[in-house]
Amino acid sequence: MTSTQRTRTYWLEHAWLDPRVEPGVALDVTDGRITAVRTGVDTPPPGAEILRGLTLPGLANAHSHAFHRALRGTVQVGSGTFWTWREIMYSVADRLTPDTYHALARAVYAEMALAGITAVGEFHYLHHAPGGTPYADPNAMGEALIEAAAEAGIRITLLDTAYLSSGFGQPPKAHQLRFSDGSADAWAERSSLLKERDHARIGAAIHSVRAVPAEQLATVAGWAGERGAPLHVHLSEQTAENEACHEVHGCTPTQLLALHGVLGPRTTGVHNTHLTAEDISLLGGSGTGTCMCPTTERDLADGIGPAVALQNEGSPLCLGSDSHAVIDLLEEARAMELNERLRTRTRGHWTAAALLRAASADGHAALGRPEAGALETGAPADFTTIALDSVRTAGPLPRLGAETAVFAATAADVRHTVVAGRHVVRDGAHTLVPDVPQALARAVEALHD
Repeated sequence: MTSTQRTRTYWLEHAWLDPRVEPGVALDVTDGRITAVRTGVDTPPPGAEILRGLTLPGLANAHSHAFHRALRGTVQVGSGTFWTWREIMYSVADRLTPDTYHALARAVYAEMALAGITAVGEFHYLHHAPGGTPYADPNAMGEALIEAAAEAGIRITLLDTAYLSSGFGQPPKAHQLRFSDGSADAWAERSSLLKERDHARIGAAIHSVRAVPAEQLATVAGWAGERGAPLHVHLSEQTAENEACHEVHGCTPTQLLALHGVLGPRTTGVHNTHLTAEDISLLGGSGTGTCMCPTTERDLADGIGPAVALQNEGSPLCLGSDSHAVIDLLEEARAMELNERLRTRTRGHWTAAALLRAASADGHAALGRPEAGALETGAPADFTTIALDSVRTAGPLPRLGAETAVFAATAADVRHTVVAGRHVVRDGAHTLVPDVPQALARAVEALHD
């Protein structure tokens, strides 16, 4: 990712400097990093780039399956469960090639940039050709995602995912053969060939306890530990998985992960929906993070996870758009609070600042980028500006900008997105992908044909 070499000044009409909103903030940016933050700058300095509205640190989408974007609008007819939705998802996965995946992911990541997202965690398990035959480049699909993020102008943490079985003690089914490397050792050998770049970091993922045999969990965790890399895992998204795990291993998925050394501060459990009190204590006590994906969890009828209890026990919260029913981190933040209000019939479980932190700094940390997610000296110059004069955001006092951003604004209110000191989105238009809706339409149509 090319950064700006000369010093450039951005003047922010309003800026969220956690936990408060400040008017008139000037950011000096050199070589893609913030080199100075000056408050009380009432008028734009000469030559400064002016960003009207409320500027936030770039948002972090901590959980993405880029190819699920092709399902939007096609899976809402009739009834069903997560498991029936999964069969439709497999049919789309079967059609992807490195070229078509690159085209789709490039458009999806451009949509994320338009939504103020500057970094994505791609939970990547679509490794091989249909039937499980490796490509000539065994990481062709992962490389397609890394290149797509570069072309869309955002950062990526490729969470290369071990997916070895269809269920406890069951070999992969036909649709899952392209996901599997055969063993955790073979997964580690292939994943080790991936190289980090300026815009790309490499992490690991365990798809789920049903998809990686218990005796191989430590291999994946060890691979991540040796590299100091983030490790993510789908955890207790469905009660059926919990029941099957208890039948085979006599414990919950969380307890199984703890027994095999998977939990810890570099680990993030995705969903963490159906947990026992002991599970919550294990996750919080080990510093394991929680990635909530509220728009997907409600779209798939998964349930509402115990986010408040997890945070109270010490589990940092971050957010993801997962299946991309929508791509809107502000909606994810709002939904986490509103879901808890429905569950408890009380309001105010998180402040707007805490929700923005989950959507930014804590998400970047979960993706192995703890230096990101704040408008402060030394941080990457990654930020996004939300309009305060749209039909959704007009009215509140500017000092209430954080509340407006979380509880009123949507991705449609994003006006600018800056990554590494350069405009990726300017005045609501993507600067690198000229027509994002058309790019999405072409990429999705190619799969459904």
